[in-house]
Amino acid sequence: MEPGNDTRISEFLLLGFSEEPELQLLLFGLFLSMYLITVLGNLLIILATISDSHLHTPMYFFLANLSFADICFTSTTVPKMLVNIQTHNKNITYEGCITQMYFFILFIGLEGFLLTVMAYDRFLAICHPLNYTFIMNPVLCVLLVLVSWIMSVLHSLLQSLMVLQLSFCTDLEIPHFFCELNQVVHHACSDTFLNDLVMYFASGLLGGGTLCGILYSYSKIVSAIHGISTAQGKYKAFSTCASHLSVVSLFYGTGLGVYLSSAASHNSHSVATASMMYTVVTPMLNPIIYSLRNKDIKRVLKRFIREKQ
Repeated sequence: MEPGNDTRISEFLLLGFSEEPELQLLLFGLFLSMYLITVLGNLLIILATISDSHLHTPMYFFLANLSFADICFTSTTVPKMLVNIQTHNKNITYEGCITQMYFFILFIGLEGFLLTVMAYDRFLAICHPLNYTFIMNPVLCVLLVLVSWIMSVLHSLLQSLMVLQLSFCTDLEIPHFFCELNQVVHHACSDTFLNDLVMYFASGLLGGGTLCGILYSYSKIVSAIHGISTAQGKYKAFSTCASHLSVVSLFYGTGLGVYLSSAASHNSHSVATASMMYTVVTPMLNPIIYSLRNKDIKRVLKRFIREKQ
C-alpha cells in the first residue's frame, strides 16, 4: 500500500541551526532579542503613522502596512523556534507545519507586493507631482493594499493545498528552523512534479513580477531625477525614496542569496543561516532604516520619547 499523508503523519522535526547544547541558550537569547526589536520597532512605526496627522499620506499608509506585514512575517517562524529551543523539543505537528507554511508564504508575498506598491507611489510622487494627490487618492491606496492581500492569500492557499495532496514517508526531519515550502515538498514520497511546477512558476511569476515592477518604477524615477537641473533638487528627490530603495535591496538581496546558497550548497545549516537573513534580520532592520533616514518618523518618535519622560 502507498504511504498515506496526514492520516499517518502526526508531526515533523525541525532540526534548526545547531544541536550543540551549549549553543541553545545563546541562540535563544539572540533570536528573542531580534524578535522583540522587530515587533517593537515596527509597532512604533505603526503608532507614529496613526497618531500624527502629518503622516496621514499614501507613503506612510503603505509603510504602516509594511510594518504590520513584517511583524506577522517574523511571528510565523520565530516564536515556534524559541519554544522548541526552550523546551528542547524539535517537534511541530503536521497541522502546525502546514499552518506555519501557509502564513509564511502569505506574508512574504504580501511584503513583495507592498514594496512594489510603494515603488509605484514614489514613481507618481517624483514623475507626476502635479497629479499625485489626484491619482493616489485614499480609495486607490486602500484598493492597492486590498489587491496585495488578495493576491498573497490566493497564492498561499494554492501552495498549501498542493502540499496537502502529498504523501509523506518516515523521513520527517526538516533541516530548517521552520516549515519552508521547498523543504517540505522534497520530503514527500509521492510524485512532486506538479508541486515543483506550481511552486517555481508561481514564485517566479510573483517574485519576478514584483521585482520588475519595482525596477520599472525606479528606472522612471532615475530618469526624472536626472532631468532636474540643481544638485539640491536631485538630492531632495532621491532622499524621498532612499529608505524604500534600501529596504528593497535588503529584501530581494537576502532572498536571492537564500536561493543561490541552496542551489550551490547542500549544507542544511548554511541554507538555514541564509534564510535567517530575510526571515528575521530584514524585518528587524526595516523600521531602523526608515526611522534613521526619515525626518518625519524621527520627529514623531522623539515626541513619543519626550511624552514618556
